[in-house]
Amino acid sequence: MQSVLFVCNFNAVRSACAEALARHYFGRSVYVQSAGVRSGEPTDPFMVSALDEIGIDASRHRPRTLEELEEWEGLNFDLIVSLSPEAHHAALELTRTVAAEVEYWPTPDPTVSQGSREQRLDAYRDVRDGLGFRIRQRLR
Repeated sequence: MQSVLFVCNFNAVRSACAEALARHYFGRSVYVQSAGVRSGEPTDPFMVSALDEIGIDASRHRPRTLEELEEWEGLNFDLIVSLSPEAHHAALELTRTVAAEVEYWPTPDPTVSQGSREQRLDAYRDVRDGLGFRIRQRLR
């Protein structure tokens, strides 16, 4: 595996987290990017905090859409990992013009969690840890 694209709805939580984790675990041995299907959400501070807890600084991440990524550098990836149903549909549409393998990793949206700050942060930690496990298994 030489290049991976993680896709979710807004590139503010799940795909941003996956990109940061993959870069952390694999450095420059795998080219990693992330994008969202739609624009409009800023990088989520809870996800930045959850990543910071394990020594990953994601504070400079700026959400981008698939269209923006395609304009900037193209969409030439070996693997596209979709993390939400909407993103999976978009990833499958991309395979009409891009020769990439697509995998769907259903990942819960932690932004819908309720409760105290700690309870909400736990939902982000769960997403972080689940993605970290899958990334290490799939990309090694």
